[in-house]
Amino acid sequence: MFDTLYECFWSERLWLPVGLTWADLEDKEGRVYAKASHLYVTVPYALALLLIRYLFERWIATPLAISAGIKQTVCLKAEENSVLEFYYTARCRIPAQADIEGLSKKSSLSVRQVERWFRRRRRQDRPGVLKKFTEASWRFVFYLSAFIGGIVALHDKEWLYDTREVWTGFPKQTMLESQYWYYILEMSFYGCLLFSVAFDVKRKDFKEQIIHHLATLVLLSFSWCANYIRIGTLVMLIHDASDVLLESAKLFNYAKWEKTCQTLFVSFAIVFMVTRLIIFPFWLIHCTWVYPVLYYPAFFGYYFFNTVLVVLLCLHIFWAYLILRMIRKFIFGTLTKDERSENEEEEGDESSSTQDEGEQKHKPANRQGAVKKEDKNGGPGCLSPPENICWSKTAC
Repeated sequence: MFDTLYECFWSERLWLPVGLTWADLEDKEGRVYAKASHLYVTVPYALALLLIRYLFERWIATPLAISAGIKQTVCLKAEENSVLEFYYTARCRIPAQADIEGLSKKSSLSVRQVERWFRRRRRQDRPGVLKKFTEASWRFVFYLSAFIGGIVALHDKEWLYDTREVWTGFPKQTMLESQYWYYILEMSFYGCLLFSVAFDVKRKDFKEQIIHHLATLVLLSFSWCANYIRIGTLVMLIHDASDVLLESAKLFNYAKWEKTCQTLFVSFAIVFMVTRLIIFPFWLIHCTWVYPVLYYPAFFGYYFFNTVLVVLLCLHIFWAYLILRMIRKFIFGTLTKDERSENEEEEGDESSSTQDEGEQKHKPANRQGAVKKEDKNGGPGCLSPPENICWSKTAC
């Protein structure tokens, strides 16, 4: 059965135009073709990128963030409580009032204490600016390197300037060494993003990001096996162009360089609209939709490849909508954070923080005196400085 599925999956009717076989894509006459077996190397490369990322964030991005005045915020941790922790992780982060009363009875805590526990637990999970800065730094470095590498690899190629050249001689187009490394590194990076999705900062478009990464990997894998490498390199290049500006805008935003951030964000929005909503559909999708049928009859791979491109275009339209919302708020002076950031009962958490502070002020006078005395002596029992609590909601 496995052999049957294997033969069906690699059927020439699915991957190649009529009249061509896998034998036509064997290395010969000085031509070197991409092979599916080459893609296995992306898995260890993705794991290697995870290690490089860890070292980069620890030894380069973190000191850079500290030099920019970004500090790690320390949140008050919620006390250990197995009943509340199970509800928080298995059911809901923000319980309804009826559930709070039930949890109060199960945990032998008052309703107020249960509410405070969930507030602190949510703040405990909220990523700090330092973590966001280091993640954005890593993505910025990679996207910048990939974009420069793409320009170097494609600047002298005919198909960069005339998309008709993408299909000249297809599919018997030899693979260049620059194309090999461009593809392998890009696919390894997106594999790295999928591996790290569990501990990266989660945003509102988390599901869309997963779909994007998977669609990108499927698109690159198929284009690799079907020798659609020329068009694949163009797709990667236009995607990296706007991502560089987005990540750099985030970095300056976290560092509170507002004017620089605003300039980069406007530049990003312009480049995004031009590359993702104009060049991508009207040049690249047009290139894959119109020109191939001039050389060979449409086949399954033709429809599949264009379908994945359309899925990416739909995601681009979704993100363009978010960007336009941000621009509208930016123009009217109401933009305070990334539209993709989690909006988790922020006002409630802010007011609750104030209430917690108020409770500290109403503690017995002798306890306040002890705290003040410890403050003056610089003792470890200092509880009053507000920097030990996550008060502020920083823009994402």
